[in-house]
Amino acid sequence: MSPTAVHGLVLGVYLLLLAGIGVVTSRRLRSSEDFLLGGRRVGPWVTALSYVAAYFSSVVIIGGGAFGYQYGMATLWVGAINVLIGCTLAWIVLGRRLRRFTARLGTMTVPGFLGERFGSREVRIFSAVVIALFLVVYNVSILKGMGHVFEVLMGLPYSVGVMLSGAMIVLYVSLGGYMAVVWTGFFQAWVMGAGLILLAVAALRAVGGLSEATATLAAADPGLVYTPGIWGWAGLISYSMIVSFGVWGMPQLLVRFYSIRSVRQLRIGAVVATVGGSLALLPYLIGAVSRALVPGLENADLAIPVLTKMVLSPWGSAIFLAGVIAAGMSTFASVLIITSGAVVRDFVQKGLGREMTEQRSIRWSRIVSLLVGLISLLIALRPPALVLVLTAFSWSAIASTCLWPILFGVFSRRATRAGVFASMLGGLTTALVWIGLGSPLGVHGFLPGIGVSLILLLGVSLVTRPPSSLLIDRAWGRAGVETRRHFE
Repeated sequence: MSPTAVHGLVLGVYLLLLAGIGVVTSRRLRSSEDFLLGGRRVGPWVTALSYVAAYFSSVVIIGGGAFGYQYGMATLWVGAINVLIGCTLAWIVLGRRLRRFTARLGTMTVPGFLGERFGSREVRIFSAVVIALFLVVYNVSILKGMGHVFEVLMGLPYSVGVMLSGAMIVLYVSLGGYMAVVWTGFFQAWVMGAGLILLAVAALRAVGGLSEATATLAAADPGLVYTPGIWGWAGLISYSMIVSFGVWGMPQLLVRFYSIRSVRQLRIGAVVATVGGSLALLPYLIGAVSRALVPGLENADLAIPVLTKMVLSPWGSAIFLAGVIAAGMSTFASVLIITSGAVVRDFVQKGLGREMTEQRSIRWSRIVSLLVGLISLLIALRPPALVLVLTAFSWSAIASTCLWPILFGVFSRRATRAGVFASMLGGLTTALVWIGLGSPLGVHGFLPGIGVSLILLLGVSLVTRPPSSLLIDRAWGRAGVETRRHFE
């Protein structure tokens, strides 16, 4: 059997499984809460592993490999910080509070939480628009990564790979909603992990071991081995913070905390997410090793696909292909759910005041998922930059808008609606202007964006009227013992 036939067989079986999950889960949809959150009844293992799959996806596999290829072993610090801040601390610090607050407020989306928590329609609408717009950019980076894998491993045109990937995701998301997303993400995390471990072992064996790879890289450029290396401290810290701390403001990941069955199960989820998230170190390592084996690539995003074709058998590369597609699909699917929720529930229903029945809301959520997927596909056919560059751009915009409002929303009683809106507007503007100026001093727009956002939130909140006691009591759950028990 030819390598192309092997890849086609493995991928075909895998895609049929995903489509089946979409069909099965579609039969369980009864309300918009089912479509957006799975009815808040998802278990810890499924929640945690789908979180890992949505977090790292093809963006980290392909984009992290590209950065490892360009900047060497120092990029391993990015993966390590991903695990510590983006997985462990996010679950411990944010998980419990977000689960309780969103249940008390009856919210299903990040814009919904911010709007209800601060009693502000403008905060809800603004955050919904920012999330919908910049998650489309993030979708493009995901599709770009999957397109390159199809291009190298199966010999398909890049455009065909992008369209195949996107079409399948749009199909099962529009059918099954959030439950389709988390259950496919659960399976995809296992496939992604197996593929990464397989490739890492094969790559190290091909290069003669880690010591030999390090020596080869050091001979080419010592900066490829030592920290911070040719990246420099500014670049290393900036990107580490974007893809780690930025997670705390990313709605497609935070929604996992909304949907888990109970607060107590977050402890199990934190452990599972940390162990699973440790796989994030592998793409950076594999990317650095690939430079020792395949120097001189013009497009660093092709480093992982080219290495896969070189060191794995057709069956092995087929497993890895399925892993990359799995990772990308999980994230893309999560983004579609979040975007449809932001548009339909937060912008149309709550922002514009358009009433909808539950079934009509589900129908429009499916339509919006389809439209957002198609728009992302069209842009991804001619992507403007490297995978991780696109990711950093979209994440910095969304996190600069949402990060501090979310944190202050669950930790502070003094933050005001005016302070939050000023924080969102100022943070987003600063991040975009900084990036437009070419990231002066080598610092990405994320850091000045969240810096200005924090200053404005604190400053404006201090000089504006505190929120009403009714709003605070509702958010903090001062409704009696029975209410508190419900969230345990």
